[in-house]
Amino acid sequence: MGSFSIWHWLIVLVVFALLFGGRGKISSVMGDAAKGIRAFRDGLKGEEAEEAKAEPVKTIPEREKDEVRS
Repeated sequence: MGSFSIWHWLIVLVVFALLFGGRGKISSVMGDAAKGIRAFRDGLKGEEAEEAKAEPVKTIPEREKDEVRS
């Protein structure tokens, strides 16, 4: 009752083979996750850069000066 049967060992072996077998599947999944995080961060930086490049909002006195010059 306390030991594993052959079926338990086969299931464990199959799970182990799926996780760690065949050209580093876990490392490729983790690499893809890292690329996604990096792209997300770059996207956030891009939004901040766009806001910084945007033309500053003119206040009312500046608009009046522009109208007087025209």
